[in-house]
Amino acid sequence: MKAIAVRRDEASAEMLVDRVLCHDVRDAAGKIAAPKGARVDVAIAATLLATPWDEVHVLQLDPGDLHEEDAGQRLAAAVTGEGVEVKGYTGGQWTLAATRRGLLGIREAALTDANALDGISIFTLLDRQPVEPGEVVAKAKVTPLAIPEETLRSVEKVAAAARGLVTVRRFEPVVVGAVARENLEAKQRARFEAALRQKIDWFGSTLLPVRFAGGAARAVADMMTELSHDGARLLIVAGASALDPLDPVFGALELVGARMERHGAPAHPGSLLWLAWWRDNPVLGMPTCGMFSQATTFDLVLPRILAGDRLGHRDIAELGHGGLLSRDMAYRFPPYRPSATRGELE
Repeated sequence: MKAIAVRRDEASAEMLVDRVLCHDVRDAAGKIAAPKGARVDVAIAATLLATPWDEVHVLQLDPGDLHEEDAGQRLAAAVTGEGVEVKGYTGGQWTLAATRRGLLGIREAALTDANALDGISIFTLLDRQPVEPGEVVAKAKVTPLAIPEETLRSVEKVAAAARGLVTVRRFEPVVVGAVARENLEAKQRARFEAALRQKIDWFGSTLLPVRFAGGAARAVADMMTELSHDGARLLIVAGASALDPLDPVFGALELVGARMERHGAPAHPGSLLWLAWWRDNPVLGMPTCGMFSQATTFDLVLPRILAGDRLGHRDIAELGHGGLLSRDMAYRFPPYRPSATRGELE
């Protein structure tokens, strides 16, 4: 492509048609008569020739060059993966939105490879955010007014190899069982079960009636076994004294043959979260601070489990980056309630 400066005293329709305008051209009243990026046709050329100006700058495209709109449309289509759609075009940017409730996935390395190409800009929400249908998850644009088609082919190749740079994985509906300590008062029991049910319902899963076990390892183990027999594929255990190795909950894990994957998380609130595996199903230890309404590490880990991730020791260790869960981090939590802060319950 070639940039050309056209002087007013030399201008003709032939010099302007089929070229791209590099800047806004305003009329005598100061209103935009022809916007930057416009592909000059006969009508726009006539408008320009009837407008006062000293010099306009245009681009002459070579064979193989693409206008920003055409290139941007291809870019957005290439970026879009499963669970994401191209929603619209405005201000030079193509908007990508989630088509379903799920967990946002960003192919970070491939995204960087694409953005490293001259003229390409793809910007997204952070990886592993829970999102709602229709929520904007990314935008894509071609920065210059025109770009070589070869650049778009390179992006398309990178995106195809990654099967889309931006995806939304749906939450898989599962049956969830929960065990809590029986020493909770009646109001606390009701509050805990209501809070947990609201969270599980948001994911489209089913919570079995919460079991309240006594202070013996065998009692907790029996409750876990009953819930497993009732179809639970995710067990949540709350109320354990996480710093006491002899707490009955940990004795129960040994009795049923569960394997502790990670005890403690490098994040706050919720640093006493733990994760075990039993019969190829996760057992998630809920931090006491998250039993009723507060969003904690539990609300970071639960979406990933329900999106099908098999989490291990290192996955929990990675929570340290961004693990200071202040109010400013609320965007990382599920929006359990419409028009409320993310992570917030009734």
